[in-house]
Amino acid sequence: MTFADRLFRPVPLSILCVTLFAAALAFAQLERPDERGVPPIDGSGSYEVSGVTVDVAARTSEQARSGGWREAQRKGWKMLWARVNGKPVENAPGLPDSTLDSISGGIVVEHEQIGPNRYIASLGVLFDRARAGELLGVKGAMRRSAPMLVIPVQWTGGTPVSFESRTEWQKAWARFRSSNSPIDYVRVSGTGADPVLLNAAQTRRPGRGWWRMLLDQYGAADIVVPELILFRQWPGGPVIGRFVARHGPDATVIDQFTLTAENGDGLPAMLDRGIERIDAAYVRALQEGAFKADKSLVIETPVEEVPIEDVLSQLAVAATSTIMVQAETPDAVALRANEVMLRSMAGVTGVQTGSLALGGTSVFRVSFSGPPAAFREALVSRGWQVDDVTGGVRIRRGGAPARP
Repeated sequence: MTFADRLFRPVPLSILCVTLFAAALAFAQLERPDERGVPPIDGSGSYEVSGVTVDVAARTSEQARSGGWREAQRKGWKMLWARVNGKPVENAPGLPDSTLDSISGGIVVEHEQIGPNRYIASLGVLFDRARAGELLGVKGAMRRSAPMLVIPVQWTGGTPVSFESRTEWQKAWARFRSSNSPIDYVRVSGTGADPVLLNAAQTRRPGRGWWRMLLDQYGAADIVVPELILFRQWPGGPVIGRFVARHGPDATVIDQFTLTAENGDGLPAMLDRGIERIDAAYVRALQEGAFKADKSLVIETPVEEVPIEDVLSQLAVAATSTIMVQAETPDAVALRANEVMLRSMAGVTGVQTGSLALGGTSVFRVSFSGPPAAFREALVSRGWQVDDVTGGVRIRRGGAPARP
């Protein structure tokens, strides 16, 4: 029998149903659609000038704010001209406000204070690349890297997350104005199949076959994995961020550094600074020739032919794990609370009471779409203390003494 015959043989209905059910369970582990996914806020080719400070007084707050934004356009244009031409800001030619209005793409409020008749702010100004390019004397396109698929990974409490749920790190990358960088970042929104295909485990996958499929799917040629490890000193206290810029399917470290925010309110600004430094590290690597094409991502190696029936069977077997969970149930209320907690966990498809013991320890039979280790990590992340016992695990709230 040839490979084509095996490939197009009719698939047994039972195996097909189990496979489709397993795929549905995989999607069931994700957050709700409205709780994941952050589309990039700027996919245009705008020039951006940030850190433009203004201090304007007027008769009303609205007039002061309008005057501040117009002043930011004037200053932003001169700063952009100086940056592009490599000359002092004082040498930048002035432009009429009507011309600035035609080439300005928008104002980004970084920080502002509005009084009855005064406006103090730090602003960013966007300029249309096509219209402003002629006035800047820019001809031709700047040298850019090959398309780089971005998978931002945030570590919190020892658990890595990419697009499985919405994170501050993903929001920061969505805010980043990538058009000013020579690195051609391919940023995804994190919706649809993105959380399944671009999860945190994928960033450590050495196999090239799956990477080639992903790059072809998202129109990229290489991978960058910016990682963030967050440490909180105490609730409401300083937040420490450890940033690691990785590149390629082997997660090669390009640069790493540490930044600190005074509290949670300063976290977004710290993440924005971290992205700027990571982008600068990637730009240096591009200029130094470190971003060389990985031939294994474009050259396929021969693989052993595996019948599709065997693949479907393996998926069906590995789809669900049955785990025995022991928990103290002093009364019916505690029994119900444990059942509700287990059913609410991502990946849990069913909970049955295997052994009921009010006033003692009851046993629950949990069906989980994933390996037992992932179920254990999910319990720990919810604040449970988990102990291994014969045939499963025993849970209790952290700090609570175990009953003999």
